[in-house]
Amino acid sequence: MNLISSVFLLMTSISLLLTSFYFLMNEIIIFLEWELVSLNSSSIVMTFLFDWMSLMFMSFVLLISSMVIYYSMEYMSGDVNMNRFIMLVLLFVMSMMLLIISPNLISILLGWDGLGLVSYCLVIYFNNIKSYNAGMLTALLNRIGDVALLLAIAWMLNYGSWSYIFYLEFMMKDSIMMLIGMLVVLAAMTKSAQIPFSSWLPAAMAAPTPVSALVHSSTLVTAGIYLLIRFNILLANSWMGQLLLLLSGLTMFMSGLGANFEFDLKKIIALSTLSQLGLMMMILSMGYYKLAFFHLLTHALFKALLFMCAGAIIHNMNNSQDLRLMGGLSIYMPLTSTCFNVANLALCGMPFLAGFYSKDLILEVVSMSMMNVFIYFLFFFSTGLTVCYSLRLVYYSMTGDLNCSSLNVLNDESWVMLRGMLVLVLMSIIGGSMLSWLIFLTPHTIILPFYLKFMTLFVCILGGLWGYLISKTSLFFFNKSLSMYLTSVFVGSMWFMPYISTYGIINYSLKYGMNVLKNFDQGWSEFMGSQNLYKQLVLFSQFYYTMQNNNLKIYLLIFILWFTVLMMILVLL
Repeated sequence: MNLISSVFLLMTSISLLLTSFYFLMNEIIIFLEWELVSLNSSSIVMTFLFDWMSLMFMSFVLLISSMVIYYSMEYMSGDVNMNRFIMLVLLFVMSMMLLIISPNLISILLGWDGLGLVSYCLVIYFNNIKSYNAGMLTALLNRIGDVALLLAIAWMLNYGSWSYIFYLEFMMKDSIMMLIGMLVVLAAMTKSAQIPFSSWLPAAMAAPTPVSALVHSSTLVTAGIYLLIRFNILLANSWMGQLLLLLSGLTMFMSGLGANFEFDLKKIIALSTLSQLGLMMMILSMGYYKLAFFHLLTHALFKALLFMCAGAIIHNMNNSQDLRLMGGLSIYMPLTSTCFNVANLALCGMPFLAGFYSKDLILEVVSMSMMNVFIYFLFFFSTGLTVCYSLRLVYYSMTGDLNCSSLNVLNDESWVMLRGMLVLVLMSIIGGSMLSWLIFLTPHTIILPFYLKFMTLFVCILGGLWGYLISKTSLFFFNKSLSMYLTSVFVGSMWFMPYISTYGIINYSLKYGMNVLKNFDQGWSEFMGSQNLYKQLVLFSQFYYTMQNNNLKIYLLIFILWFTVLMMILVLL
């Protein structure tokens, strides 16, 4: 089943890629519409949009899915529920396909919620406490975006259709329709893990590594980016675009710093993904949606490869993800190390690899744009941090001596896993050049002053040097980060984002809820309401009962009282 699924997805991917080239060259767009229900002026219509962008994105998602399923044949071979795992992955891919080709908010919601539900099932796949906690955090933070999308759907009902593609121009001009754009931006921020919703992405690394390669590189986290690419007109020259530019810049900066303080292999790659998502969001909020899409595709290739190499390393290290136990892997696992280094160099923007064509172009466009110096600093400093944590990752894992148990036997994994990785290595080398010539039909040259032209190279060299200095250790080495312990904790914990997202909010809300329960719900409202009424009724019924059961005593008492009053009257007269 795995091999059949993998081959089918690969063939579909190739055919979709060729079709997208044809659509791009001839400027073809196919819009399919199928009316399901018509109610007064509102009609429920199933619509599909096939253009070069949706077809190309689907092609890349299917390519990575194919390689991940093929890779899983060996990686998950010991799992008794292998078929269930493959079915979940295929269901995830189907949800992503629906999201990509939908210009209708209802069908987007179906794909969007499908992604959320299946990703929850995949994150908790290993059935342990850590997985359950990570799955719950992922699900709850993503529900905020789902609610925002539902509110956008409800608001669009006022305009007679859920096909947002017809209303993008009006959303810019109408302040009421601008609310729909705000809700869509909020939904995209939760799915793409931008500040303040960043904490779920590193936590989701509790999922199996093939899931991380697919879900956290090319599908789930890029769904928000893709949605904003479709709504790109809303971000151009608007306050929403400026706010998103700031938040995504801070996300890129925070994740880049955090990755330099992390020792978990998969979490470093997850923080790297978060950094690149911030880069895509930044360039998208500046209005360059084609550049964001270009980087989205190239990033999906080398990041999926990076996760797959990490999975092979974790297998060899007896399921250990700690960088400090690694070392000298380039000697024991030469092919895996080669793939890992190619992916890392592509991430850093090494010339003529996939990442270079998109990342260098983005940085030159940023240098050419008119922008705040603070945003400019965030952009370039975060780029330097990317090189820094990449070099640190290679230094700890590939060089030096092996630090783990001598009983571990290290070797390259089976050819099944290596074939899946080698296909993505090929795409990581030629993919950037190919897409650069296809997406931008005319050659582009950006003219900049010398110091701006070499700014990218300068920050990369500086980042590499810093990465070497913070990684280099010796017998008499003094670790400066220990002297700044609180700063290290703050930066290494993603600015306390996981704490704020979980215990920091829940603890106070639970305490507040307990106070409300004790003092108001079971306190004053009970005293003034039902309990007080109950006590008054009890007292009245007791009085009435007493009156009813003591008739003779009451008659005699009344007679004595009457006689006493009568005698007093007679005495007074």
